[in-house]
Amino acid sequence: MNASAHDSLLIGIHSINSALSRAPKQLKAVMVAAECSNPRVKKLEESIRDQGIRVVTESRAVLDRRCDGQRHQDIIAEFEPGNTFVEKDLPRLLDSIEGIPLILVLDGVQDPHNLGACLRTAEAAGVNLVILPKDRSAGLTPVARRAASGAAEVLPILFATNLARVMRALKQWGVWLAGTTDRAGQDLYAADLNGPLALVMGSEGQGMRRLTAELCDFQLRIPMQGSVSSLNVSVATAVCLFEAMRQRAVS
Repeated sequence: MNASAHDSLLIGIHSINSALSRAPKQLKAVMVAAECSNPRVKKLEESIRDQGIRVVTESRAVLDRRCDGQRHQDIIAEFEPGNTFVEKDLPRLLDSIEGIPLILVLDGVQDPHNLGACLRTAEAAGVNLVILPKDRSAGLTPVARRAASGAAEVLPILFATNLARVMRALKQWGVWLAGTTDRAGQDLYAADLNGPLALVMGSEGQGMRRLTAELCDFQLRIPMQGSVSSLNVSVATAVCLFEAMRQRAVS
């Protein structure tokens, strides 16, 4: 599935409540099922109306069709992302970063649940920018946004038409690229992650593509003690980002 900066549907109570509290200006209209009797939805609807956002009542069947069968809890929202960018925006985004940059590059994560989990972790770890390839990525689908628990609406996310070109631009900007692979010789916990850093994570199963790996300044592995040879990409992302955050906190 191609990534797109124009997915424009939030599904369910938590996703919409997160957007309302963190990025209300992105919400354009909310649709509530006429059959709804859930007090949580009613309370959320009241908060939405208080913000001056348009609320439309439709049958549950209409919501079912809009959501393509996904569980919507009787509420969905149309919104216009204000935090997604394209390659030409990269210099401005880098200039706007305060402090030492921490960037996450996701090279082709296909599962929207994994993508959402990576975004959630990135926001919690203080990542300044997430870079996704425009193609070969799950994209910011409603499923990914739900898994991100509000992070997808506030994190700056750049869609790269040519990921290698963006990675070269980061290097020219003085950002070090740290790839992750279980074949790397360097231990994550022995690496210095304090400087301007872009953590590069590969896709499920295949890992980083060849050119992506070649463009990295160094590669890291997460030490494993059990019989399992690798971690889920969202778990590996969390381990690496929080190690970077830990190092920066004590340096």
